[in-house]
Amino acid sequence: MFQFPALLLFYFLATISLWLGLLSLRGGWRFGRYLKAERARKYPRFLPFATVFVPCRGVDDGLKENISAILAQDYPVFEVVFVSDAANDPARAIIEEARQSCAGKSGPTMRFVVAGPATRSGQKVHNLRVAVASADPQSEVFVFVDTDARPTQSWLRSLVSPLQDPALGATTGYRWFVPGGGGAASHLRSVWNASIASALGEDPEKNFCWGGSTAIRRMTFEATRIVAEYWRGTVSDDFALTRALRDRDLLIKFVPQCLTPSFEDCTFGQLIEFTTRQLKITRTYAPHLWRGVLTGSMLFALVVLGGGALVITRAVLGLSFAPPLILLLVIFALGSAKSHLRRRAVGRIIADSRVSSCRTVLAHLTLWPLASMLYLYNALAAAFSQTITWRGITYELKSATETVILSRRPE
Repeated sequence: MFQFPALLLFYFLATISLWLGLLSLRGGWRFGRYLKAERARKYPRFLPFATVFVPCRGVDDGLKENISAILAQDYPVFEVVFVSDAANDPARAIIEEARQSCAGKSGPTMRFVVAGPATRSGQKVHNLRVAVASADPQSEVFVFVDTDARPTQSWLRSLVSPLQDPALGATTGYRWFVPGGGGAASHLRSVWNASIASALGEDPEKNFCWGGSTAIRRMTFEATRIVAEYWRGTVSDDFALTRALRDRDLLIKFVPQCLTPSFEDCTFGQLIEFTTRQLKITRTYAPHLWRGVLTGSMLFALVVLGGGALVITRAVLGLSFAPPLILLLVIFALGSAKSHLRRRAVGRIIADSRVSSCRTVLAHLTLWPLASMLYLYNALAAAFSQTITWRGITYELKSATETVILSRRPE
């Protein structure tokens, strides 16, 4: 008797999932179209003096290569300001090694700023608040990049050039994880993170800043009072920067050429820690996005797990199970097609064979349902705890403007 209402409920939820899958597939197609159009677009020459801020804490995989890539930018005149909470940060020696390997080549001026430990905000935000005060008076553009990113030689030029448009508040790229050893956890993290990358696109009103690759005019940065207001008491530099720009109706342009690879692997424990931290931060600074993730991933779990149970039960009872099975296969195919479109588009931007390797292609085609399930776990975990550990420091996210440091350890 319960089979009929259960089947109706499945068809109802599956229909919603199919509709969302079609919308998502259209979004993947638009993402690829936008990336193709932007690659062919030529911007007027706008290359003012820029300051690149690089917050540091500890040693990332491939740190020397990442720093060397930042110092080797094809850009007329810029400076690089490295900032950490401690003078003996282990990253400093590697930064110096990278600098010496570039000796004799034309490049930026660089210096290391010690910000000291944070007390009422995230350490990265505290570092940046101190660092921006040390920018050269001639600097017209502030650029922010993370130490786990390895930008291409044209990254800085591509990020700054669109700012010649006075209607733009900021430009941004985004991270793309490129697994090194090719482990399952590393590939799953790449697939999980990829869905956020494709949320960026041609609509500047819907884009957001990613702190690992963002540029903003200095006058805009100072006029929006980011340091004095939006970076006070926060752990998230990019959510706060995005809010500051939106409060003043300033647009954010996504620059596909600044999709920046991060070459590193992770264990399953590190995967869970990273993804859950992202959702906890999202719940604090953009609760509407967190609710959307929770609702969407819960619907997907109900359809896939409930549909799978329904198919098995009907098969055991000798009832027809083909229609629900076909629906599940169509939902899977739509998700795989979206994931493939996204990865293929990014493969044209990031010139690394690993982005288009057979293992990577297979991972993006098959692991996206696991990534959706992981989103559900992350969102549920964020509902019950707002404590995160980031770069050896444990924070409690009280609110969007209040952060409590619970403990810290040296990196």
